[in-house]
Amino acid sequence: MEKKIHINFEARYFTHGNPHAEILIMALHGYGQLGSYFIQKFESLDPEKYFVVVPEGLHRFYLTGTSGRVGASWMTKENRESDIANYLHYLETVLNDILSTGKFRKKIILGFSQGGATASRFIAASKENFDAAVLWAAVFPPDLEPENFQKKPAQKNFLVIGNEDPYYTGEDFVNEQEKLSKAGIKFDLIKFKGKHTVESETLETILNEI
Repeated sequence: MEKKIHINFEARYFTHGNPHAEILIMALHGYGQLGSYFIQKFESLDPEKYFVVVPEGLHRFYLTGTSGRVGASWMTKENRESDIANYLHYLETVLNDILSTGKFRKKIILGFSQGGATASRFIAASKENFDAAVLWAAVFPPDLEPENFQKKPAQKNFLVIGNEDPYYTGEDFVNEQEKLSKAGIKFDLIKFKGKHTVESETLETILNEI
């Protein structure tokens, strides 16, 4: 017989920039990454203009075998409903902690790869509104009802894909954009020269449009 229990535990997140900057970026990493690694993708941004927060997935594991490099993930297919509920609560707690000490003119959420589905679910569930959402090398989760996402629509939404991404093609993202458009969700499609990564020049171009 399976039973469940609620517990209190410690989790970590990473930041870059001035916590009193004018723009908050909440960035969610992909499968097998760590927050300490992913935050480096944003260190080229002006720290006086942007405050970047990178929560780390609650599940850590060895990437190969039983030693060596460690990565984190947001969920797997096992006990997924509980894991989704746990990370949504965790992300809301992180966001509340940040907002308790800083006031931001704009709030942006960026989800990379597996973090894109996580970001989409968080937008739908969070008590806060975001001014922009960026799904980078990530697709909208098929199990999320569009009307839940649209309850708190961002002013700008972006789908971003590299032309050499090994997991998706540009055509995949064109189809994703069309599917979302039919559901009443507008995403601008951004393509760049590169692979499955957050590319700094493309990131800054997108931020300048928000």
